[in-house]
Amino acid sequence: QVQLVESGGGLVQTGDSLRLSCAASGRTFSRYAMGWFRQAPGKDSEFVAAISRNAGSTVYADSVKGRFTISRDNAKNTVYLQMNSLKPEDTSVYYCAAKDSLPGSIIAYTQRDEYGYWGQGTQVTVSS
Repeated sequence: QVQLVESGGGLVQTGDSLRLSCAASGRTFSRYAMGWFRQAPGKDSEFVAAISRNAGSTVYADSVKGRFTISRDNAKNTVYLQMNSLKPEDTSVYYCAAKDSLPGSIIAYTQRDEYGYWGQGTQVTVSS
């Protein structure tokens, strides 16, 4: 089992940047593929970005492609989401998620129900 704690959210202005972090504890972090999702009030959960367990593959939602970058540091048991050129529509609670993956897997998972572990979320608010 793995525990996930997000941090780095806050209130920023349009065009600003933020870096979210998700620190993992428990089982070996490098066995997990990781993802970021977000959910705004009154809206469904939305996939944002994902990275394979070995960081060999990354996938992004079209809405964030070119602005957001997912990365991981297995030595620090942390996955990051660098968010640049933020827009008001990026306002959401951002959640990181972990999926236990097979050794050598290069799959970055985009579906919410593929993930078995979730953090508590961190609020990102972008003012116009």
